[in-house]
Amino acid sequence: MRICLTGGCGFIGSAVVRHLIRHTGHQIVNIDKMTYAASEDALEEAFGHERHVLIKADITDAAALRDIFTTHKPDAVMHLAAESHVDRSIDGPADFINTNITGTFLMLEAARAYWASLPAAQAAAFRFHHISTDEVFGALHDDDPPFCETTPYDPRSPYSASKAASDHLVRAWFHTYGLPVIVSNTTNNYGLWQFPEKLIPLVILNALEGKALPVYGDGKNTRDWLFVEDHAEALVAVVERGVPGETYCIGASQPRRNIDVVRSICRILDAKRPDPAGPHDRLITYVTDRPGHDFRYEIDASFAKGALGWTAQHDFEAGLARTIDWYLAHEPWWRAIRENRYTGQRLGKTL
Repeated sequence: MRICLTGGCGFIGSAVVRHLIRHTGHQIVNIDKMTYAASEDALEEAFGHERHVLIKADITDAAALRDIFTTHKPDAVMHLAAESHVDRSIDGPADFINTNITGTFLMLEAARAYWASLPAAQAAAFRFHHISTDEVFGALHDDDPPFCETTPYDPRSPYSASKAASDHLVRAWFHTYGLPVIVSNTTNNYGLWQFPEKLIPLVILNALEGKALPVYGDGKNTRDWLFVEDHAEALVAVVERGVPGETYCIGASQPRRNIDVVRSICRILDAKRPDPAGPHDRLITYVTDRPGHDFRYEIDASFAKGALGWTAQHDFEAGLARTIDWYLAHEPWWRAIRENRYTGQRLGKTL
């Protein structure tokens, strides 16, 4: 297939690009605005590869999207481009509304116009895969069952509300226009090339620099953690084998409290990079909880596993150790970000 993939220089998107290059014969048309969290370095061997083309464009630019569909004639769309940091959405929701809602609307319209022009056989094979989050479902209590494909929507932050809106648009385009869409919802991803504003890389790098390790509230908020390469494999399975109109909840069923994630990072770093000043957990600092902080997320991925023949390969401890090893080995990349010198362009062979 020729796949039009949005946000392919982001954390999850770049993992999908790398998976497609390494494990399939598909061609990739990568659309990325190259915002602060995008990285050409994260493409690794896909950068300059004959089966990958990077187009620097904004999904809110309708004319650019029309040109891309007309020129590259994709067989499928994987729509990952989104603003995704909850804290940033609380401080400034406008970008989230614009990118996540308006951008998705314009992607749907560009895809619909292109799809309508295809011969019958190609139109029948076309897919629009929208990648979303479990945060659209709201929060779970300790005794609630995990989220699944039929869980009602109950978003609690500007970020999750914008993603919920985009999910509804995608499903409306299926029911109203017949556009062959598929939706997937996932839980917290972690792993290689994650921008260091999210919990796991932030804690790793703060610990390496001897800085405070901030933990919201009492640290008991719980998340289901999925290694990003396992998610990338699942997303490719969805676009290859998913059924139009269907939803797939993708997770690893490995919930951890935030405080336990932070302590695990400290324990691994104590072994791999001891701090002469003492154990890294001495740096743990409890801070005022953020507004609307959901207590627990967890996904029941049994339907996706059965329908797609997919299972997450990494257990959390092994995935976390691999992630820490990666950040230890890629200091030039994250150091440039921490020092506000990184522009998203490739750093060259220093990595």
